[in-house]
Amino acid sequence: MRRTNTGRTAELIVYRQNRSMIYVGGVPVTVDDSTQDDDALAVLMKHPLLVSVSHSFRAISERKFSASDESNMERSTSKAVYVFQREFATVDPSCVDLVGTDEATTCLGIVIRNRRNRMTSVAHMDSPDVVDIGLTQMLSLAVKRETDDVFDVHLVGAFNDASSQSMDRGSKSRKHIKLDGYSFPLCQKIIQTLEKSSIKFHIQTLHVLDHNTRWDSQGNAYPIFHGFLVETSTGSINPASFDKTSRCPDEIVRRIRLTASFEDPSCIGRLLKTYDTLTDQIIISPFSWTRRQISVAFMLRNLSDSEILLSCSTSPSAEGPDFVENQRRQCEFVIEHPDSRKVFPLNQPRVFERIPSGGWRRLQQ
Repeated sequence: MRRTNTGRTAELIVYRQNRSMIYVGGVPVTVDDSTQDDDALAVLMKHPLLVSVSHSFRAISERKFSASDESNMERSTSKAVYVFQREFATVDPSCVDLVGTDEATTCLGIVIRNRRNRMTSVAHMDSPDVVDIGLTQMLSLAVKRETDDVFDVHLVGAFNDASSQSMDRGSKSRKHIKLDGYSFPLCQKIIQTLEKSSIKFHIQTLHVLDHNTRWDSQGNAYPIFHGFLVETSTGSINPASFDKTSRCPDEIVRRIRLTASFEDPSCIGRLLKTYDTLTDQIIISPFSWTRRQISVAFMLRNLSDSEILLSCSTSPSAEGPDFVENQRRQCEFVIEHPDSRKVFPLNQPRVFERIPSGGWRRLQQ
């Protein structure tokens, strides 16, 4: 099994126990010994309480956020932290009121909240490869060695992207679904890892796969929700979406960092850390983009919208309306700033501090 140098927390995550450490409604979830481990996800997807919660979640109106004065979307003056794809943030409720993410299609957002101290960790996971270390990173500031804390878990996103357009969903075997799409392997890996932990995880929301999928008359699948927002004081979670003015600070640089991380060996298997829990600051460590990435930016700039979707998305038909625009803005930034050292002068991080209104201000180096 994978081991990390984060001490006791890593051990809590990866050591298999004799019984499941996943609870629903205060009761441990058990799986028939004659079946395989990965059936835990199937059991949870059919659990009456989680099905009921998912139906209720689906009925909630999505909150739409913007920081623009010209927008008709909701404006928040609360202290918030936004999490981009493959990022995570662990927040203290005494410093942060809201934490959220969106833009998930085959990705999903996961919330892990300590019931005792209300420390809340949110991640936007996009691959099974980041689950083992990623969950350890999320819990590193929330688990205390001397306590037997209980954690609430919410999972939202990862619609059913299995290629079932021409098939009757009711007749599809679960074995076929396992082998198809991006969403199922990610959900499966998360549940397996939680189940093997020695920490008590109480699944509160499992709005993924079929629960987060709508089908049109031609059998095409789309996500119902792409994101959510958590109120740290209460732990309540609501569907939410954000525009580019509220996905801040340093939206474009953080998007480019995701792309650059795929070629950075130090990022393999890890979530990207942006938010500093202790100082309530956004800190973007220096990174660079390669000549290949610059060449890709020039290539993408000349593609049509449909070609960008096919080239850059795991679910081209399910992306949000600003997906292509965001890809083009990243390309323009890289082309206009071919030397990443000028974005990080003296190889120093880009640091943003909280301002009284709840927003962010960059600290000059």
